[in-house]
Amino acid sequence: MTSVTGSAEAAFRRHYGDVYRYLRRRTGDHHEAEELTQRVFADAAASLDGAETPLAWLYTVARRRFADQVRRTGRTIELCELPARELVHGPATARAIRAALAQVPQAERDVIVAKLLEGRPFAEIARRANATEAACKMRFVRGLRTLRSLLEQEGIEP
Repeated sequence: MTSVTGSAEAAFRRHYGDVYRYLRRRTGDHHEAEELTQRVFADAAASLDGAETPLAWLYTVARRRFADQVRRTGRTIELCELPARELVHGPATARAIRAALAQVPQAERDVIVAKLLEGRPFAEIARRANATEAACKMRFVRGLRTLRSLLEQEGIEP
């Protein structure tokens, strides 16, 4: 059993709401977000002592646990479900990202969403797309290039 240190307890008190909201936006379900948040803190408790930025580490663990949950349940994320990220970038930037992603060719967009938002490995993406891993990696690179170009046209620098 993992013992909770003072810094882990402080991180829990300070960042629980942030991590919960992050997962709630992605899951769309209070109970699932609550369970994942508890799992994040249980998994991260032992390593929080050495973390220079506990919230960044917690977000990393949360992203991984959400990706695990998506893989386990077979859930897919539709373009309309993309989180707005308004807290970090603002609503105008979030709208620009969504609009630019919608302009990326479908095959490339599917790979980007599966890799970055669902956390799927290229081998799984290739199976789902009925393509080779190399082809999916190329779609990913091309799609990101297109996305970057579209965002730069809107005055948004990566």
